[in-house]
Amino acid sequence: MKHTLLATIFAAAIALPAYAADYTIMAPAAPGGGWDQTARSLQTVMQKEGISGNVQVQNVPGAGGTIGLAQFTGQNNGNANALIVGGYVMVGAILTNQSPVTLKDVTPIARLTGEYEAIVVPAASDIKTMADLVAKLKQDPGSVSWGGGSAGGTDHIAVGLIAKAAGVDPTKINYVAFSGGGEALAAILGGQVTAGISGYGEFESQVKAGQLRLLAVSGEQRLDGVDAPTLKESGLDVAVQNWRMVAAAPGLSAEQTAAITADFDKLSKSASWQEILKTKGWADTYLAGDAFKAQLDKDVSATEGILKEIGLVQ
Repeated sequence: MKHTLLATIFAAAIALPAYAADYTIMAPAAPGGGWDQTARSLQTVMQKEGISGNVQVQNVPGAGGTIGLAQFTGQNNGNANALIVGGYVMVGAILTNQSPVTLKDVTPIARLTGEYEAIVVPAASDIKTMADLVAKLKQDPGSVSWGGGSAGGTDHIAVGLIAKAAGVDPTKINYVAFSGGGEALAAILGGQVTAGISGYGEFESQVKAGQLRLLAVSGEQRLDGVDAPTLKESGLDVAVQNWRMVAAAPGLSAEQTAAITADFDKLSKSASWQEILKTKGWADTYLAGDAFKAQLDKDVSATEGILKEIGLVQ
């Protein structure tokens, strides 16, 4: 009887799926924005693909992700089950906020996606084209308010580059920073700002519903299926791509880091993840391991140069 019971328990244990880890993913921003969408997309795919049995998402908004980053590094040293999403926005926010905690304090795992910026106005706006918006900007830079993500992030950098390309002093722009995509969208739809700027995916449903007018996108080429010119086609020599990444906690062993990276290699190749990329309009820019770490160092250096140029960092 005893042997039969043990055999039954052993057989049941074998039948259970073997999950590598139960992850907790921090989205260092309010719900609704790109980091939150990324974290929840990872949650969906990791559970669906059996990469992890249970995935929790935690939102810690503020200061371009630097509040969440500080909390993440302070509470998770050596914790192989803790992950944080971030990206280009965080690189800028660390510099502009002079954050004592930087991306050198986490374990970079992989760059996941890329997304082009979109410039929109409310459907009722008298601004019909990017040329109209630039004309107002040239006439009185302070009268044009731009609603976007955190100060020093991709949206802010893009506005500074647009101003510079238009011959306007980038330090004169009137940029209104929001901690989450949902807050920014509400302000744009409510006419509290002249124009909005964010990843196209955050505006797509409102553009299609006719609530927002899409003036331009920041890619080198037009987006497939999107009826809007690039900034370059609009006469502004600007191209910006926002990228998003996932990192793990500090203090991990090489074996722990390799195991997490293997999970994301599996995720990146899965049909579920590819479908999410397609649905969200995110470009697949997956890059992991040492290649990603090297690219990250280059991006941090380049971003510091841009932020100095547009007056956001001394």
